[in-house]
Amino acid sequence: MEILYYAALGILSFLVTFIFTKLLIPRLARAGITGIDENKAGQPAVPEMGGIAIVAGFSAGMLLAIFFNSFGGFEFNLVNVLAAIITIHAIAFIGMVDDLISIPQWLKAVLPLFAAVPLVVVKAAGSTALSIPFIGMVDFGIFYIFILVPIAIAVCSNLTNMLAGFNGLESGVAAVMFAALSILALSHGQIEMSLITISMLAALVAFMYFNKYPAKVFPGDVGNLTIGVAVASAVIIGNLETAGVILMIPYIADFAVKVKNKFPHTHQDLKGGKLYPKDGRVKGLVHVVMKAFKGISERNLVLFFIVVELVFAVIALTLYFRV
Repeated sequence: MEILYYAALGILSFLVTFIFTKLLIPRLARAGITGIDENKAGQPAVPEMGGIAIVAGFSAGMLLAIFFNSFGGFEFNLVNVLAAIITIHAIAFIGMVDDLISIPQWLKAVLPLFAAVPLVVVKAAGSTALSIPFIGMVDFGIFYIFILVPIAIAVCSNLTNMLAGFNGLESGVAAVMFAALSILALSHGQIEMSLITISMLAALVAFMYFNKYPAKVFPGDVGNLTIGVAVASAVIIGNLETAGVILMIPYIADFAVKVKNKFPHTHQDLKGGKLYPKDGRVKGLVHVVMKAFKGISERNLVLFFIVVELVFAVIALTLYFRV
């Protein structure tokens, strides 16, 4: 019976995101809410803030799950789910404001710490132990509740906002992440986590139709931040934090490259249909890939990162999947 509930919320999330994105694109264009596609000849303006549709689709799926919990006999911990929803929506709001008026980077890094409060509260009454590969369960106690949870929310939401800017990259890589997390959640019997991951997966797949190369819409910060906070919220609720870390390794690697270069904006040159680091300087992980391939098309660059994420998804599934 549970499979029918999951199917229903996944279908609803997909449909709401698909329809909303289709309606949103021309309206964003008319409102002048657009971003420059720097990696195309002529640098066309593309509607931005499409991530609102991802949030809408995700929210629809979660609301249907709550309806089933109240009237359909679908049992799960409603308090944990509501805590995750509040945190995810708080970060989405931050992303929306940033898209509209551009929040300073330091503030965008700090605000998610406060958005983590609902998850801090529910984890205070739950498990504070992490399952670490080849070591086992390690209980971090109060340090986990008041330090690791807020940091996870802040870091994940910002990491997914950094490895971005290429058609289909954000939605494609994230879809792989949430597919892996959905499998893990179901195999561990983590219903609350599976509600988040399946709703997000369905929303991302629908959005990808419009975001794939050549993109008709960009997710914007509202979409990118939401992806990260949904990953963090899901693994925290499901006690699969270290699996989440494994899946975030490409983002962590990108962060490391950008830290080394003091967080520059990653510009590229387009020559003969291929992308090259501007002036040959590596400023982000995407530039490492461009240099390694001696130039790469945007489509293949995105495909490369999706394949890399698939590798880490296989690693996470190998370590944590339960039969």
